[in-house]
Parts: sequence; C-alpha cells; structure tokens
Amino acid sequence: MTNKIHQAHTVIIGGGISGIATAIELLDANKKVVIIERDLEKNFGGLAKESFGGMFFINSKQQRFSKVKDTVAQAKKDWFSFAEFDQNEVWGRKWANEFLESTHNVYDWVSSKKVKFFPVVHWVERGLFQPGNSAPRFHMVWGTGHGLIEALLDHLKSHPNYQNLTVYFQHKAEDFEIENAKIVAINGIDEKNQTPFVCKAENFVVATGGINGSMEKVRKHWHEEWKTPPEVILNGSHQFSDGFIHDKVSKIGGRITNLNLMWNYAAGIPHPSPKRENHGLSLVPPKSALWLNYKGERMGPVPLVTSFDTRYLVTKICEQDKQYSWQILNEKIAYKELAVSGSEFNEGIKNKKIFSFLYSVIKGNKHLIKTLEKDSPNYITANSVEELAKKMNELTGENDVDIAVLQKSIEDYDGNFERGKKIWNDEQIRRIMHAREYKGDRKRTLKPQKLNQKKSYPLIAIREFILSRKSLGGIQTNLNSQVLKTSDVIEEQKAFENLYAVGEAAGFGGGGSHGKRALEGTFLATCIFTAQKAAKHITEK
Repeated sequence: MTNKIHQAHTVIIGGGISGIATAIELLDANKKVVIIERDLEKNFGGLAKESFGGMFFINSKQQRFSKVKDTVAQAKKDWFSFAEFDQNEVWGRKWANEFLESTHNVYDWVSSKKVKFFPVVHWVERGLFQPGNSAPRFHMVWGTGHGLIEALLDHLKSHPNYQNLTVYFQHKAEDFEIENAKIVAINGIDEKNQTPFVCKAENFVVATGGINGSMEKVRKHWHEEWKTPPEVILNGSHQFSDGFIHDKVSKIGGRITNLNLMWNYAAGIPHPSPKRENHGLSLVPPKSALWLNYKGERMGPVPLVTSFDTRYLVTKICEQDKQYSWQILNEKIAYKELAVSGSEFNEGIKNKKIFSFLYSVIKGNKHLIKTLEKDSPNYITANSVEELAKKMNELTGENDVDIAVLQKSIEDYDGNFERGKKIWNDEQIRRIMHAREYKGDRKRTLKPQKLNQKKSYPLIAIREFILSRKSLGGIQTNLNSQVLKTSDVIEEQKAFENLYAVGEAAGFGGGGSHGKRALEGTFLATCIFTAQKAAKHITEK
C-alpha cells in the first residue's frame, strides 16, 4: 500500500492544549504546520476541553481585586515546598523557576485570545505537612476548560495564516524516521481507513499527553509510597494519553524520567454515562462529609479533607487493605458542596450563564445530584445509619461495614456539636472553619454542623475509587523544550536538534516540573508555557 506523504515546516503530534498553543505560535511566525491528532475532530482540544479550567497565576488583577497579596518569591517558596523535588532533580527545578517568573506572560497570552476569568480566585492545595498555596491562585476560566479551548480554536481558525495549518484527525503517529542522525519524518496510520502515511518536516513536537490513560503503565510505574496499585483504578485521563510516543522517543535515545510521579485523585466514581473504557468522573469531595475507609472507619490520624493535599488523600486510601473509600454526608451537604472537577455538570459556568451559575452556588447543583441518584449505583441514600450500612454492604457484596463502627464514626464527629462550639475539638471542623474564612470558600462550604440530623436527610454514602489523571513525569527537555538524550551525567546531556516535547508529554517541563505535588491550575498554564518555549526556539533558530 502506497504511503500518503505530507510535508510541513513543523509537525505537532497531538491536538491538546499544548499542541494547539504551539500551532498558534508557529502560525504567528508564518510557518507551515501539521497537527497529527488521533481523536475525532469533535474532541479537538483533548483533556483540557473536559477540565474545570483552572489556571495558576501570580499577582493577577483578580487576586488584587480580592485584596490577595501574592509575589513570585512567595509562589516559588510554596511550589518548591510542595514539590519536594528529589535532590538530584535538575531540569524540573529549572522549569519550575522559569514558569513561576513567567506566569504573567501566560496570563497575557490567554487574555489576548479573549479568555476571561471568574473574579474570585479559588484557594486549593493549601498544604498539610508540606506547606502549599499560601494564597489563592486557582483562576477559573469563565466557560471552564471547554470555553478555554473554544477560545483558542476560534483564534486559530480566524488566524491570518490559518491556511498554513493542516490537522489530520484519527491519525496515529507510530515511528520516527532518522537519516544521518537527524529526524526527518514521522510515519503512522490513518485509522479511518487503515492507510499508512508519512509526514516530513524540519521539526517535530511531541504533544501527546502523559501515560495516565494507560492503566497498564499507571500500574507499572505506581509510586512505592502508595503500596501496590488498587484493584480498581478509574481512568480520568485521555484514552490516547497512553505513553506510546514516550516509548518511541525512548527507543531513539530520548530520556524519560519520573514516570512514578502522578497527580491522581481520591474521589473518583465510574462515570454514569461513560464515553470511553473505564471512564471515571472526578468528584470535588465535600469538606463537610466524613471520609471513611472500606470498613466505615475514619482515616487519620489527620482526617481526610479536600483542598489541602491531594497526594495525602490518595496515600491514606492506598494504605488500607482495600483501596477505596466512602464519603458519608447528607442531602444538605450534597446540595451545597458536592461538585465535579471538570466542565461536565458545571453548565452555568461552562455555558457562561451567570444567573444559572449563581443559582447553583446558592441552591446547589440539582442536575448533578439527581443524575447521581438515578444513574450511579455508587451513590447510596438511606433514612438511617442502619439502612445506610446495609446498602453499603449490598453494593460491595461484602460485610465490611459494621453498623456499630459506622455509627461510632458519625457519633464521634457529631458529639462535638453536643458539647458546644467553645470546646469543639476536631481537626476537620478546624479546617472547615479555616476554609470559610476566605470568601471564595464561604459560599460553597457549610458552617460546621452535625451530620446525622433528620432535617437534612436522606443520609448519603458515596463509594469512591482512585482516579488516574495526570503524569507529573515524562520526556525530559531543556529550557527550549528540546528533548534531551539519555546520559548518566547531567552536564554532558545533549538535545535532539529538531525534536521537542511540550505539555504533559514533557512532565509539564523538563520531565517533572511539579515534583511530587501540584499546586493546581498549573497544568493548563505550563502546557501553554512549554509550547511558547518550543515555538520560540523553532522560529528563532
């Protein structure tokens, strides 16, 4: 079968946000660009299109509007604390430093593409044992990640050099072709009709995402701190972020690092309407819910509460003999605090309807609650603790949840409210009160109160699994986003002249710019930043 041959100045492998950002920058320089994208055209934009759309910025006008004081120096202190970089990590540290000095450039770039932000900045990943965000920095795109991608695609399609861009959808890149020690082409398969193709170019940019869409690779590289991989790991990543091109880069001598560093979530449920195999939905766990292990026992010694250290949540659940968890709440908590981390089920902000959004903040996300009640077997309601325990055991087919144990977990927490506010003594209550001090959390977090009270019935139990999300490691790159070659001595590392990696494929810069933890909102921003660096080097060399 004859190969279809395509020609370009630069080939970008992957049509997610980092690939799109790279293409925009190259079109600005009037370069001829080809994007090879494995997914359908309707999914152009990748996982970013499904995301909540938070972006990390420092000293933004939204922060200043809320009288939040922030500096690059403080952000660096927070980032490097939370990252806990390995002592031998070089490129990850360099990329982190460069990004933190450049967030204003990313902000200006997206703003120039008509991206708007919600005025109140969210405060996430505040830190637990390792200090995290000392200030709110999670800027919500008005329109979520869906709106972000739509804005970038609108900009792309109206670009004066748009005729220089060709996007081949449902095309799988497979192998690099090398002549005289230089990459000259990438070949692959048009999966619509199984015909081979070859794309020749002067430069090649890997923008394929990470490895977390492959449960095989996730299990293979599971971090030792998390014991063995859970029996059930849901896929909250992109199905084509499977590390296939990582393997091809490694095969030609590129260095792959830190694949054991992942940003997984603790509150995943099987998607009520799955769009792909093993599709998981990432819940935003209510701060007022009790987070219990598979037996109905509270985990600790520090209770599990969201917004402080996501890695800690995953670690504590993976320490259990059975590595899933339960959140116990009531209907009042569900309507006020339960949400989804993504554009889905957030119609008000996704569709930029301010009154719909404000209604969901005040009255709760009824669409989400009703969907879970109807379509998710992992969302259980009951009118007593006894009934709840019985239904929990019926769901698992085991008798792991002892009614007396579940009752004690709830009563021990609720007992604080019997004793009076002045002598409350529970770390979860303290964290709820701390969260409510910030106006961005006050409207979405209930005042501390008893969980088991009939006026707030029914009681609810949600069975939650670990959800695979993002790769913090990846293809190692220098500060031009050029792929580095394998070498035992950092000082002697050389880069491929015309091979680049951006976004999650590059571990968001250098094969691991976040270290062990992310301050959140950093993924979309570093995808754009690494793309800018690659395009700049390509156009200036």
